[in-house]
Amino acid sequence: MSAAAWERELPGVPVSSIGVITPLWRVAKTLADDRRRTLHRIGIDPATLDLLSTLRRSGRPWSLTTRQLAAQTLVTAGAISQRVARAERDGLVVRAPSDPSTGSGRQAVSVTLTAAGHTLVERAVRELLTHEEQLLAELPAPDRLALAELLGRLGTALSSKISDG
Repeated sequence: MSAAAWERELPGVPVSSIGVITPLWRVAKTLADDRRRTLHRIGIDPATLDLLSTLRRSGRPWSLTTRQLAAQTLVTAGAISQRVARAERDGLVVRAPSDPSTGSGRQAVSVTLTAAGHTLVERAVRELLTHEEQLLAELPAPDRLALAELLGRLGTALSSKISDG
């Protein structure tokens, strides 16, 4: 139902958000569905890509503690533990006790990319970003920049208005 129809059916209810939020939801769903299919074709699941990408972006020696991984991926310690266990089983990462000089009261665990993990994440990121670049090919560069700026402003505004709990 369009904004005009809601305006007719519920006079006085603000409807201008429909013209922004509904298209954003549709685009987000389309992109999420496409990303899921693309990652399946590439041979990596989103959680593993998130883990390996976070490690790869950290720079040499491509190693972070589980606490750092949880903070950077915005998932719980339990979720990180499951992701790391799966990736370790698949030979993509190794776990080892971390440097005790980190100052934490307990022994931290470091997670490091293996050669296989490094190869997989670089291939996956190259394929995914190349594919997603093609999805945006119809938008000229100035429009992309304007859209990115507007979405960034919207994200900032929303984060100050919406709480997680």
